[in-house]
Amino acid sequence: MLKKEEKKDAVRKHSVKIKDYETIAVVRLDGAPDRLFQSLRNKLRGRAVVITGRKNILTRTLSSDKRTEQLGNFLDGTCALVLSNENPFELYREFSSNSIKLAAKPNQKAPEDISIEAGETSLPPGQAVTELKSAGIDVKIDKGKVVISKAKVLVHKDEKIPLNVAKALHTLNIFPFVAELKPNAVFNDGIIFNAELLQMNSEGMAADISKAFAAAVSISFKAQIINMYTVKKFVEDAYNNAMALGVGAKIYDSKVIDVLVANAYAAAASINGIAKS
Repeated sequence: MLKKEEKKDAVRKHSVKIKDYETIAVVRLDGAPDRLFQSLRNKLRGRAVVITGRKNILTRTLSSDKRTEQLGNFLDGTCALVLSNENPFELYREFSSNSIKLAAKPNQKAPEDISIEAGETSLPPGQAVTELKSAGIDVKIDKGKVVISKAKVLVHKDEKIPLNVAKALHTLNIFPFVAELKPNAVFNDGIIFNAELLQMNSEGMAADISKAFAAAVSISFKAQIINMYTVKKFVEDAYNNAMALGVGAKIYDSKVIDVLVANAYAAAASINGIAKS
C-alpha cells in the first residue's frame, strides 16, 4: 500500500510524462493473463510507455492535463495507461495482434460451438482414451494411434463446459478461448476514440468515406449547389442542354451548325437510298 506522499509523487511523475506523448490509451487489464500483458509490454518497448497503478492515481494523472481529463471516464476496473506517439488506429492494431489462446475451464460458457473433427490424433493409447470417451467422443485405436471416429459438437455456444469436456479439450490441445488486451479508449489530437471507432480498419473507412462523398455530391447536384465538385457536371449538363436546344430550334450557331450539317447529310443520304430502291 502506497503512502499518501508516495501517491502524490507517483501522480506528479506520471503527469509530467503524459505531456510528452500525443496518444494516450486506457487499457483494461481485468481477466487478462500476466504473460499477455508482459508480451504486449515487450512488443511496445521503445515505442510506448506503460503506466500501471490504482484507479485513483490514474484518474488524477489524467485529470492533471486538460487534454486527457475526459479520458478518466473510461477507467473501468483494473487499467493501465499506454503512452505513445503512434497513430491511435495503428496502436489499436498492435493490441489486436497480441492475443493468446486459453484452455477451457469447467463451467465456463462456450464462446462459440466447440467441435471436434474425425481423424487420427497424435495421442498414444492409454489415459487419453478414457478421458475422450468420458467426454462422449467416439474413439478407436488404429496402428497404435488414437483415432476420433466421427466429428461432433461437444458444447454449443453459450452452454457451460462440463469438467470431462474441459479435460478432453485440453488433452486434444484445443483452446477455445482467446485472451486479448484492447483499449477502452484512446486520446489523440483532442479526440477520444472509443473501442467501436478503433475497430474500423483503413479499407472499411476508405469505403465509407467514398460512399459518403458520392452521396454528398449527388445531394449537392440535386439541390443545385455549385461547388468545386459539382461545377464540372453543371457545365457539362448546361452545354448538352444548350446543344440540344440549338439543334432542335435549328439555330445556326458555330457549335450547332456542324451537328445540323451532319443531320442534314444523314437525312439526304437516307432519302437518296430510298429513291434508288
